[in-house]
Amino acid sequence: MNHKEFEKLLEERFNKIRSTLANKNKEYASGEDKLHNFKRAGKMLGCTQEKALIGMWTKHIISILDIVDKWEDAGTLPNVEQLEEKIGDSINYLILLEACFKERKFL
Repeated sequence: MNHKEFEKLLEERFNKIRSTLANKNKEYASGEDKLHNFKRAGKMLGCTQEKALIGMWTKHIISILDIVDKWEDAGTLPNVEQLEEKIGDSINYLILLEACFKERKFL
């Protein structure tokens, strides 16, 4: 991949991140708290919001691993839309994890 192609990929990904986080915020946040679901899940599960977030993020990582395995083991080409979605979800979860740390003054 050349520099120009990579820059295009970055710009497209940044736009998708902004759009997805804005849309999901309407669905999952409570009022002004963008981390509401992770806090609530942490309380429900008896763990921190960070561990709750990582538990939720795990399903996306497993999906990516399954896609890679199918491609490597069986030569099955991944569904591009699904792969892009799962990669985006993983990036978004890392951003949300960073937000959890920053809110709790770890960063």
